[in-house]
Amino acid sequence: MIEVLSVASEVYPLIKTGGLADVTGALPGALAGLGVNMRTLVPGYPAVMAKVQSVRIAKEVPALFGGPARLLAGRVAGLDVIIIDAPHLYGRDGNIYAGADGWDWPDNWQRFAALGWIAGELGMGMVDGYHPQIIHAHDWQAGLAPAYIKFGPSDRIKTVMTIHNMAFKGFFGADIFGQLRLPPHAFGVHGVEYYGGVSYLKAGLECADFVTTVSPTYADEIRTPEFGLGLEGLLNARQSTVAGILNGIDTSAWNPATDPDLVQKFTPSTVHMRRLNKAAVAEKFGLDGVDGPLFCVVSRLTDQKGMDLLLQAVPDLVAQGGRLVVLGSGESYLEDGFRHMAAAHPGKLGLYLGYNESLSHLMQGGCDAIVIPSRFEPCGLTQLYGLRYGCVPIVSRIGGLADTVIDANPAALQAEVATGIQFAPNSVQALAEALRKAVQLYGQEKTWKKMQRRGMKSDVSWEASAARYADLYASLLGLNNDDD
Repeated sequence: MIEVLSVASEVYPLIKTGGLADVTGALPGALAGLGVNMRTLVPGYPAVMAKVQSVRIAKEVPALFGGPARLLAGRVAGLDVIIIDAPHLYGRDGNIYAGADGWDWPDNWQRFAALGWIAGELGMGMVDGYHPQIIHAHDWQAGLAPAYIKFGPSDRIKTVMTIHNMAFKGFFGADIFGQLRLPPHAFGVHGVEYYGGVSYLKAGLECADFVTTVSPTYADEIRTPEFGLGLEGLLNARQSTVAGILNGIDTSAWNPATDPDLVQKFTPSTVHMRRLNKAAVAEKFGLDGVDGPLFCVVSRLTDQKGMDLLLQAVPDLVAQGGRLVVLGSGESYLEDGFRHMAAAHPGKLGLYLGYNESLSHLMQGGCDAIVIPSRFEPCGLTQLYGLRYGCVPIVSRIGGLADTVIDANPAALQAEVATGIQFAPNSVQALAEALRKAVQLYGQEKTWKKMQRRGMKSDVSWEASAARYADLYASLLGLNNDDD
């Protein structure tokens, strides 16, 4: 049994702000039958501590970046976890990354240095009886973990760094370096230094034994200036130890045949019964009763997600007979824009500002198509939920979206393999054309139903990807017998 310590700033169902938590929450269970025992190290935010019941104190830490802490170990919400109980770092209400004013917590450098440092110490035997063989760090918040191993007293532990989003580098001024508990030579090109400061993401990419990201296309994209965002040189230099492994989804939590959030459960053979969920969505959002394709968005309302493009495409969509429901929050100008657009098109556009997990399930189970016009998308999960629920994805041809959705071009339609619609370039015109195409295909009932059923039968589980992670861990430990 391979022992892996997963290091993450969030993990579902303990704490979630985005898709990172879904991935770190699902991966341990997916690996359980593959000879991998994965335990997750997570900060003890109030939401996490509220779920803690029976855990043991695994270690007292007298001084952890500004105060005392404890490591609590046990099984919580179905996960084997080690929780960093450090109120001075994590015991604050609100967003786990930012204060009520929307600005990052000023001590984030300490909060997530502590996460990485504890991971490194656990790798070097901090807790009696626990000796992980692999430390798997996720995104910049865990990026220092490989650095603490590389510059520590032992290189026995292997490390993996997974990029979920290159846009967030965890960059801080050089003045913090002296307080990071790293040796002086760690501040250099082969360590944590980045353009004169410290980047936690760069540290992980430089120091880990292997780097993964969450789709094959994104693994190629991040080796270009457009998507590498200043780190493409590093990634090209270590190209042989960088790979894209697609995310999966929890197919038990996302199962239209059993989902309690649906008004009507359904399967590929009963996909026509989705109409009852569609009616429920229309009622919840106050839409009119006119038949026609119902599109949805479940997303952060940001430019990265292409929401500004969709906002401009709404009038054309409505003119084509489409309706749209939006669930999300984000940049104020986009929230205002969708408010104004909903007022301008009453009964055609419904808006829910915020997040509602139950409503997101109903929307996937009732809407005809989900629109994902992202400017970059490392993997994306909402299109996988859409496939699973017969909610046809309309996506920009980038990253994991390109890898998971088969475009309804003439050849794919004739071969009956299409599962959605891709568009490029990332422009209002291209998006509007994709939406028009969706409206036309929706009017071809047999073709549309076949696309829905095909998507529902797609393998969006963790099975294949978990096997690739298990093989990677075994390879790093020299346990594979083949040369692959």
